[in-house]
Amino acid sequence: MLAQALFGNPDILLLDEPTNHLDLNTISWLEEFLINFQNLVIVVSHDRKFLDNVCTHMADIDYKNIQLYTGNYTFWSQASQLIKKQKEEQNKKTEEKMEELKAFIARFSANASKAKQATSRKNMLDKLSLEEIKPSSRQYPRIRFTYNKIPGKDVLHVKNLYKSVDGELLIKNLSFEINQGEKVAFIARDPFIISNLFDILEDRVKPDSGEVTWGVTATHSYFPKDNNFYFENNLTIMQWLAQYSPDQHVNFLRGYLGRMLFSGDDADKKVNVLSGGEKVRCLFAKMMIAEANVMIFDEPTNHLDLEAITALNNAMIDFPGTILFTSQDYQLIQTVADRIIEISPKGYINMRNKYDEYLKNPVVIKKRQEIYGA
Repeated sequence: MLAQALFGNPDILLLDEPTNHLDLNTISWLEEFLINFQNLVIVVSHDRKFLDNVCTHMADIDYKNIQLYTGNYTFWSQASQLIKKQKEEQNKKTEEKMEELKAFIARFSANASKAKQATSRKNMLDKLSLEEIKPSSRQYPRIRFTYNKIPGKDVLHVKNLYKSVDGELLIKNLSFEINQGEKVAFIARDPFIISNLFDILEDRVKPDSGEVTWGVTATHSYFPKDNNFYFENNLTIMQWLAQYSPDQHVNFLRGYLGRMLFSGDDADKKVNVLSGGEKVRCLFAKMMIAEANVMIFDEPTNHLDLEAITALNNAMIDFPGTILFTSQDYQLIQTVADRIIEISPKGYINMRNKYDEYLKNPVVIKKRQEIYGA
């Protein structure tokens, strides 16, 4: 469908979440195509880097209004916050001035010698008004991951791992070690490779050969990409979350649900009718309650809006434990990961780098040519 839309050379190109289900290389290609596209592009996306690279204008739909900004996503984010802050500061100054005038009027209105000044102050007060600052429709979940068991240095050891599916080799002789506090992004041109690796680490799938050894103090919590099986029941959200914390009071559970934007009667909704984004937020609540010292995320930004992605991004940065994750969100990888492991059926690359440095590293560029055969 994307190819059909792009290559018709339309006057107006309307794209609704075009980066969904695309790998990072294809997203990069799409960015370049749209940058060079001569006609009008209207796009909806939750990929922050994509919006930064492609967009020249941002249409901000909030406060039941549409405000057009000239600039990309980062400019809009900064400018909109600055405008809101300026309005708040101006209102504060106006309130202080109004209180000052009211105090003068109350003190001197009955004083004949000051009556004229009091009347003047009253006229000034009548002209002052506070600018309405409408509440935003945007809501940020309050995501914070912590752990309750102090981890040791050795978190995970993987040795000589092989895995094939339906006769097709996915993982070949993969070995690596993970230490406490590392935040490792796993990437592959075929996301199925990483999903299989994470399922192996969680003992949901068996490798063909090789060893997976978790540290004795490691406790891990897993966010699988295919997570619908968690919600194939008739439980309410409250009942569903209570499964993972059976000894806790209902108010404890409501606190976590509230942080994930489920308030009041939302707790009584059936989990089998939740949207994709609501299911993801339920899983985040489950992971927060678990308080594991190792977090594994397989494409956690799928189905999330920009506010939830931002909240998750910050929570992953702040988490003091270990994170293993994969994502097609460039900014998430860039800001969270301090190490990259890239896997193909022909081999792998294991490099301690920020993602942008990794992509420019000549050793990595050469190795990528080897493992992808191009």
